[in-house]
Amino acid sequence: MKLGIVGLPNVGKSTLFNAITNAGAESANYPFCTIDPNVGVVSVPDVRLSVLGDLYQTEKIVPAIIEFVDIAGLVKGASKGEGLGNKFLANIREVDSIVHVVRCFSDDQIIHVEGSVDPVRDIETINLELILSDMEVLERRISRAQKDAKGDKKFAVEAELLTRLLAHLEEGKCARHFDCTPEEAEVLSTVSLLTAKRVIYAANLSEADFAAGVTDNPLYLAVEAFAKKDGDTVLPICAQIEQDIAGMDEEEKTLFLSELGLSESGLDRLITVSYDLLGLMAYLTAGKKEVRAWTIPQGTKAPKAAGKIHTDFERGFIRAEVVNYDDLIREGSVAAAREKGLVRSEGKEYIMRDGDVVEYRFNV
Repeated sequence: MKLGIVGLPNVGKSTLFNAITNAGAESANYPFCTIDPNVGVVSVPDVRLSVLGDLYQTEKIVPAIIEFVDIAGLVKGASKGEGLGNKFLANIREVDSIVHVVRCFSDDQIIHVEGSVDPVRDIETINLELILSDMEVLERRISRAQKDAKGDKKFAVEAELLTRLLAHLEEGKCARHFDCTPEEAEVLSTVSLLTAKRVIYAANLSEADFAAGVTDNPLYLAVEAFAKKDGDTVLPICAQIEQDIAGMDEEEKTLFLSELGLSESGLDRLITVSYDLLGLMAYLTAGKKEVRAWTIPQGTKAPKAAGKIHTDFERGFIRAEVVNYDDLIREGSVAAAREKGLVRSEGKEYIMRDGDVVEYRFNV
């Protein structure tokens, strides 16, 4: 999974990125501090891996990972190249989902590119640039479909659909909020649209406001109301707190967070929200050499899940030996679980479940 962190300059993007990835990206109090996208890889926390590691006395534990991409601050006019905008928009096309950092704190010492703090205005500024960029993409695709329609009527249907979507964007609405049938959605998935990507609005609060709670923060409440009308997701977060705990060991981090009344870091909450938003889950493989988590979309069938490990596994899939994680831990071994009929032999139509511990049988 690859998440792109976007936002206007000086909203806390790079501070948050540095904190959650420890990647050391430059962060400074001036616009366009970030030019080339910084990339950091983060392990997905999963206590099941260490438990399985103990059970199998494994040599190596490999968690699932998330790639975070810190994309340079966008500004008004980005879709027309302002502030190196075209380069930054191209970076966004490569990610699975967008973490849009919006500033929900006031600080006279930190410059705001618009001269004042207004998170809803900031969201609308970036959304408009993404919409304008998508409109250009659609106009080219419609023109091509209309030409192709002379030889194949299916392109006339495509042109009509894309024209409806273009009208939707012209109203200032994002592609992800466009009503369409599953068949039409399949067509639209072939068009690389920025506003079709799912978004998490990361509302960056000051440490004092975050500790006090979001219900008293009018800036946060404005973002929440804006997102709610479109069914988008908002995550309150404090980049400064994430920076403070970045260098702590687990014991120090737990104590620090508990003093703030928190059980999880902002990173852990962001990962959970991202998995839910994108409909992802993890299955597990376990053995003496390695215990590992594999991220797959919910609803994935066993052969496709096997292909995450190696294409040969999918190509030569025979069956999957599956045991539920909780059953395996309770029984203490695969052999004991098998004796109680808890290890299942599943075929090509089996839909994977979160926490399945799997061994594949294949032949190539």
